[in-house]
Amino acid sequence: MTDRRVGVYAGTFDPITNGHMDIITRAAAHMVDKLIVAVARNPGKGPVFSVEERVAMVETELATNEIVKVIDVDVEPFESLLTDFAESRGASMLIRGLRAVSDFEYEFQMASMNSYLKPNIETAFLMASDRNQFISSRLVKEICFLDGEINQFVSPRVATLLMAKKP
Repeated sequence: MTDRRVGVYAGTFDPITNGHMDIITRAAAHMVDKLIVAVARNPGKGPVFSVEERVAMVETELATNEIVKVIDVDVEPFESLLTDFAESRGASMLIRGLRAVSDFEYEFQMASMNSYLKPNIETAFLMASDRNQFISSRLVKEICFLDGEINQFVSPRVATLLMAKKP
């Protein structure tokens, strides 16, 4: 089937949060026929987890999600330009999540640049659901490392992995 809509949802996923899973689930169920969750190497962000650990973490979360289990979703690491990665995988759409107005300015600029680089790849934005708008991986790590409760922001599996990384 040559008319399959392939989308890419990229991020660092350090760690993957309930907000990420919400975007993945909604994008895979309603927007594309195949979704590739692209895990950025991005050493400049100083991730707590290695790229291999993050890929495995995302794969585990997807494998335990009842909706995503029946949809065509792959997880792959990448370190190139996102548009080059997407094009190499036959994707015609980049999926981006927006939490707040503050995200929009950066995401709009990135979408415009991506469109300039690869005009054949569209960017689609999904608003975070109200229960996930405030969740960010950075804040989840900070709360965890300061002995706060994170179970409402990540799965129990991810919480256990993150607590094991506490300095």
